Amino acid sequence: MPALRSQADSSDRPPTGATGPDTTGPDPSRGLMDSFGRRATDLRISLIDKCNLRCTYCMPAEGLPWLSKDQLLSAAEIRRLVHIGVNTLGVRELRLTGGEPLVRADLVDIIAGLRADHPDLPIAMTTNAIGLERKAAALAEAGLTRVNISLDSVHRETFAQLTRRDSLDKVLVGVEAAAAAGLTPLKINAVLMRGVNDAQAADLLEWSVARGFELRFIEQMPLDGDQQWKAEGTISAAETRALLSERFRLAPTQENRDGAPAERFDVFPLDTFPGASAETEPLGRVGVIASVTEPFCGDCRRTRLTAEGRVMSCLFSNEEFDLMHLLRAPESTDADIAQAWAEAMWVKPAAHGTDRPGFDLASFHRPDRSMSAIGG
Repeated sequence: MPALRSQADSSDRPPTGATGPDTTGPDPSRGLMDSFGRRATDLRISLIDKCNLRCTYCMPAEGLPWLSKDQLLSAAEIRRLVHIGVNTLGVRELRLTGGEPLVRADLVDIIAGLRADHPDLPIAMTTNAIGLERKAAALAEAGLTRVNISLDSVHRETFAQLTRRDSLDKVLVGVEAAAAAGLTPLKINAVLMRGVNDAQAADLLEWSVARGFELRFIEQMPLDGDQQWKAEGTISAAETRALLSERFRLAPTQENRDGAPAERFDVFPLDTFPGASAETEPLGRVGVIASVTEPFCGDCRRTRLTAEGRVMSCLFSNEEFDLMHLLRAPESTDADIAQAWAEAMWVKPAAHGTDRPGFDLASFHRPDRSMSAIGG
């Protein structure tokens, strides 16, 4: 059964670039391979589009029109999709996202079901940590492996300016609860905004390494609900490294990134010299995800499902493929869904939703959705 596209069918479009090692088309037995030879093994599922913050780089102050409950993937549908992804399509790790996943009332039950189905699957969750102190222990007991927590500043006024909510204390309590529950390694995700929190980058790193957390700076992307993003407003990876280097010495790790989006660095006190790295214990690690200025599209291994069951092969694509109609059609089999999913990923664009990286290209059209509606 063919994948249903949410926009006009573009099967007659010209090819966007050179093909990968074979051109035989989508085949679920080879996993979620695209025409460039990349194979997606990292599944991101958005559980809900709602969020209790209004981060300026994500959504408007008034929020967005939310999906109704019956439009969202049910717990059973999420379990079915993960089952197909893992058992048929080669998914090796799962990230639950939103919106804000903690807003979903059946979150613990969803995770418990996924863990029962897949005892060895790494299951992570991205959250803003508001309310996490009440659920961290239950989530860990249900089988959640670890969490990524979005936190752009540990300065109260700056946090309120960025999120439009005075909720820093709630987030910090949630962070502590997650660490106490063993949802580790705990990673902190931060977006730097020019003139707002960029001067505080080293403060956030100092706070993170002191607590054993790995901080990851993510370049601001054109996925804000207000659609005010400008390339010149993005704090680049190079600028981020320079800001951190004012207080710390960064040494690139020698590990293979293995498709991971973050370039990682060991963090040392500023007064240590490069040759001492082997003998000196680092303070911790920091990562930089440079989706805008140093893109890593050529090794992208992610497949995303929105909260209403649509495949997004690329975060910046305006083309979506609906799996919900198959999930809710009694005659559809798991094989039908696997085939549709494989077809959706086969036409994954080369980079940034088009034929090559770059948000200033004529071929680039910013996504209609904001990050909260896509799922991080």
